Amino acid sequence: MKANEQLAEALRLAVDPPGGVSVAALRRLVMEDLAQQWDIATAAQYVGVSPHTLRYYERVGLITVPRNAAGHRVYDASSVRRLVFLTRMRTSGMPISDLRHYVALVDRGDATIPDRLDMLLEHRDTLRAQLAQIQLALAATEYKIATYGGSAQP
Repeated sequence: MKANEQLAEALRLAVDPPGGVSVAALRRLVMEDLAQQWDIATAAQYVGVSPHTLRYYERVGLITVPRNAAGHRVYDASSVRRLVFLTRMRTSGMPISDLRHYVALVDRGDATIPDRLDMLLEHRDTLRAQLAQIQLALAATEYKIATYGGSAQP
């Protein structure tokens, strides 16, 4: 493969990674069964964090989790949906302080939707800029792999 072809393939892989990302993948993370309830270990495993992280989110006011008669946390569909959002935002680099502000806006009701939208638009712009830089770094990595005779495919 010529250098230009290697570079083109590297750029394609950086923009369209194998396996991709889809809305369906995000939807699979959202528990929709309103009757289902999980303990802290199950909820933590589902959203990909530790139980300690969930307790921290509760302690700093990002989530309120009801307790059962024995005093154990019970994560319902609403709790899990919020956790999915919180963990995705944390993964994307949103600071806890911004998440706390966002949650406070949500708790104040629909009148704050424009403020929430502004926050998310700003975060999206930041993510897009970071993603462009990461895609460029991935393309450079793929190109070097190809120039050393490695496969550009995983």
